[in-house]
Amino acid sequence: MSRIKRILVTGGAGFLGSHLCERLVEQEHDVICLDNFFTSQKTNVEHLLAKPNFELVRHDITQPIFLEVDEIYNLACPAAPGHYQYNPIKTMKTSVLGAIHVLGLAKRCRARVLQASTSEVYGDPELHPQPESYRGAVNPVGPRACYDEGKRAAETLFVDYHRHNGVDVRIVRIFNTYGPRMHPFDGRVVSNFIRQALRGEDITIFGDGSQTRSFCYRDDLVEGIIRMMNGSDNFLGPVNLGNPGEFTIRELADLVLELTNTKSKLVERPLPPDDPTRRQPDITLAKKNLDWEPKVPLREGLVKTIEWFQSIRWEDFRAPTPNY
Repeated sequence: MSRIKRILVTGGAGFLGSHLCERLVEQEHDVICLDNFFTSQKTNVEHLLAKPNFELVRHDITQPIFLEVDEIYNLACPAAPGHYQYNPIKTMKTSVLGAIHVLGLAKRCRARVLQASTSEVYGDPELHPQPESYRGAVNPVGPRACYDEGKRAAETLFVDYHRHNGVDVRIVRIFNTYGPRMHPFDGRVVSNFIRQALRGEDITIFGDGSQTRSFCYRDDLVEGIIRMMNGSDNFLGPVNLGNPGEFTIRELADLVLELTNTKSKLVERPLPPDDPTRRQPDITLAKKNLDWEPKVPLREGLVKTIEWFQSIRWEDFRAPTPNY
């Protein structure tokens, strides 16, 4: 086995962060999970608390943190529109100040640091599918800008810390990801549809459902993140991580209806402003540099996700904001 590292995961109690922590703990690294529990919860990492190589720290990354680490995965930021729009200024601070603080820590410790960026840096794209060279079509004053522009600014900070301070950085752009431990009230389309279907509620589609998304199962995504962190010194990114399989929102809704065997009906609602009409990653770079591509088909991943949703107690979860 490679040497044991001390690894910090910000946002480590979140949906993706908790699975990343789990993988790193299994690899016998010393893992420090940092989270402020705004959209996450301790139950996501409860099974890790007794592990001798796992530590949980309640902290908000908008404030500096002083630790000694070898690697940093920066996943801290609310990622669902209802959550990041609830307090847009705090969202921007989390992206920008959070990046500054983890980069400063990485510079002092000479640690490698990975930024979990997002497909939202492409905005409502005019190019399809989206390669990393595409600069995006983002509305800087729209309701999604706090997240979109915050993540774009974070990428700028990462690249400039590398250019001017020699910090060892990595950047991944994450496309829609789903799986067990999604917060049932996060407002994302997969969790919304599954929650509504299992409760026998109407399934709400925004717009006519013709807009497309590409859905990547969480295990595939975490594998891509780890490969990027451990990859070549010459490949800093940004790199797209997502499933290039493209589905309409209506196709997703129909599949959830089939797999849950519910009597729920589809109901259309107005499309939110600046909601992307198409989203599909070009993963050529990930294939070439990381030897990575998703393996789990949407139907298989949805079955596992639905089984998890059926196993939870709804009363154990609270909606982080009124906007779910």
